[in-house]
Amino acid sequence: MLIDEAKIEVSAGNGGNGAIAFNKNMMSLGPAGGSGGRGGAVYFEGIPDIAALNQFRFKKTIEAENGADGRGQFRDGHDGRDIVVKVPVGTVIKKTPSGETLEITKIGERLLIARGGHGGKGNFLFRSPTRTSPKIALPGVEGEKFSLDLELKMIADVGFVGLPNAGKSSLLNELTRASVKVGNYAFTTLEPNLGTYYDLILSDIPGLIEGASSGKGLGAKFLRHIERTRTLFHLISAESKDPVSDYKIIRKELIAHSGGLAEKKERVFISKKDMSTKEQVDKIISDLKAAGIEALPISIHDIDSIEMIRKILNGIIEDKTVQ
Repeated sequence: MLIDEAKIEVSAGNGGNGAIAFNKNMMSLGPAGGSGGRGGAVYFEGIPDIAALNQFRFKKTIEAENGADGRGQFRDGHDGRDIVVKVPVGTVIKKTPSGETLEITKIGERLLIARGGHGGKGNFLFRSPTRTSPKIALPGVEGEKFSLDLELKMIADVGFVGLPNAGKSSLLNELTRASVKVGNYAFTTLEPNLGTYYDLILSDIPGLIEGASSGKGLGAKFLRHIERTRTLFHLISAESKDPVSDYKIIRKELIAHSGGLAEKKERVFISKKDMSTKEQVDKIISDLKAAGIEALPISIHDIDSIEMIRKILNGIIEDKTVQ
């Protein structure tokens, strides 16, 4: 089960207390209390694992280590260890009650969520020519604590959409190092999967059906992820009995969910062309063209098909990087 929303508590570590101590060495005088260590901070880092929020299904509290107290003989306390929490790219982080909102938009991006408290100064740092034996030290500062509302609004450069069993997962596996489960039955994919193609993030959106925008099938839960996708690759199986209807079903659900989805760039592909005759594929192309839909036939088992898709993706990379 994909968890795409979570409420958690995060606590950075408290700073350690400064020490009041005096030099124990013979013939040496003066303050020798060390300062407390800094409390550990909490960071969030983006990763391509779309299911990374599942870690919060039962674990609701994240706590970084406190800094250690200072000790005598000038020994400062050690700093608390930072915690780096891995979350999916596209995670929106809202702090409560402040309402501050942060967002992870890139793989490897790291955001400071809660800052650790400073360690208190030991009495060694309060010495002066007129105060040779200070009995003053400061306590450590508390680390920041927040309640967080996490929501996954997936970000991908290219999203694969289509009816169940249209070949989306197989194409993602072929183009990237993803290892997505595939099978010849509906709803093989039960949650979005991400893969990387050079500088692009590709996403296989679970198979949609008629009525998905109103909650049928895998429902609107995954339609909202497509809102963050920049380009759509719409796959129609060459085994379809009515490819024009298949295309219109998906388009209808996309538009019903959000009118903005109709404005996204779209490429239409007839997948699994190796599973049909050339005559059948040509007829599908002709029928789609008559409906105003330009489509390209592909197969993951055809080198030329894969190279054609790679060229399209390379063009998207160029558009993405042009200043």
